[in-house]
Amino acid sequence: MATNAAKRITTLFMSLLEIQFPVTREYHESLLKNAQDFADRLAVHVNSLNRAVKEVTGKPITAHIAERLASEAKRLLNHTNWSVGDIADRLGFDYTTYCHRFFK
Repeated sequence: MATNAAKRITTLFMSLLEIQFPVTREYHESLLKNAQDFADRLAVHVNSLNRAVKEVTGKPITAHIAERLASEAKRLLNHTNWSVGDIADRLGFDYTTYCHRFFK
């Protein structure tokens, strides 16, 4: 059973993840791209954050980030005229080729 602290940290993590979306601006930059970025923002050790999130949700932080990025990419592909390269750039991928590999 998840502790209150784990639930609180997980709620904060999920809130930080969600406030980055939807991407609506032409020059959107995702500030929090990986587990360490989220841990730094929440002032906790990355291992503690990952343990808490996994305890509450059953999935590691990286899975949540990947799922949210995939969801947003699909939304942008369906509802904008942006190219894959534009979407990759706006979602914080350094290289379009990495974006392609991420989604395979």
